[in-house]
Amino acid sequence: MPTPAYAPLYELTRGRIVESVHFGALAVADAAGNLLAWAGDPHGQAYLRSTAKPFQALPFIEAGGHAHFGFTQEEIALICASHTGTDRHAAAAAGIQAKIGLGEDALQCGVHPPYDSQTAERLEAAGEEPTPNRHNCSGKHTGMLAHTALKGAPTDTYLKHDHPVQKAILGAFAGMCGLEPAQVEIGIDGCSAPNFSVPFFNAAWGLARLAGPDELDEPRAAACRTITAAMLAHPEMVSGPGTFDTDLMLAAGGRILTKGGAEGYQGVCLMPGALAPDSPALGIAIKISDGDRRGWARPAVTLAVLAELGALSEAGLLALAKYGPRREVTNWRGLVVGEARSCFTLERA
Repeated sequence: MPTPAYAPLYELTRGRIVESVHFGALAVADAAGNLLAWAGDPHGQAYLRSTAKPFQALPFIEAGGHAHFGFTQEEIALICASHTGTDRHAAAAAGIQAKIGLGEDALQCGVHPPYDSQTAERLEAAGEEPTPNRHNCSGKHTGMLAHTALKGAPTDTYLKHDHPVQKAILGAFAGMCGLEPAQVEIGIDGCSAPNFSVPFFNAAWGLARLAGPDELDEPRAAACRTITAAMLAHPEMVSGPGTFDTDLMLAAGGRILTKGGAEGYQGVCLMPGALAPDSPALGIAIKISDGDRRGWARPAVTLAVLAELGALSEAGLLALAKYGPRREVTNWRGLVVGEARSCFTLERA
């Protein structure tokens, strides 16, 4: 498969010299499938990683599983989340498991320390080992197990590609992105679940449809609205305190839904009316080609795109200034030695 054509998106200076550059690609699309803006190759592709989580919850919600088991909005948000493993997150995962009659031991996501540093330090000080419910993907996996319980399908093989739940997820995801299932490249995510690679344009189209599903058949449109309403109402469940996804959704006041993924992927939904009273829903898919290990490029590029589209006010950008689009580069003494900044302008259709 050809390597996407990536363009410079984010650079760091030292003095007057550009010292390093992060390359990437992005696409902006509407729910009708129109490519509106881009940088780099909008038809290149990469794995969505955790940006796919709202789509992975979609067939369960579409089948009425949330109503069947009595999920709250917080719990719906958690099954779409990459949470930071706080007590609130772990308790929500355990609450869902109690409702579906399964235990934490049914999760096949693995274990890692909580991403929330205070929680991780407290557990370590108490000599308490993290359990699967602290894993950032425990909500997604619990949602998949809820789907198996709804279908009466086997729980021990719920991550297999040919499992009924995974086949339903692939079909829903492909359909949202305007593709056939056979056109989706499938890999294994860090949490062992199947994950998807599609062109950036198709991912953006799927995100636009998630935000503006009016042209979709019911009950899929209703499922999209249920998912976005839950994530927007509880952004702290989607990620966690002091994280980019949560802070951006809080600053945008219900107009922007955002979901990051590993290796520098970011998905953004501009909800209907986000740009103007009658503006349509838009989807944005962003990939930083080197994976953005430092974690600076993806938020800054996201904010630069939103600023260029007019989706964030000056007050909103000020509230998110610690993420970019520009920030000072300091050394170990705190001296300002350069600047980190976005370095692209969107191409328009």
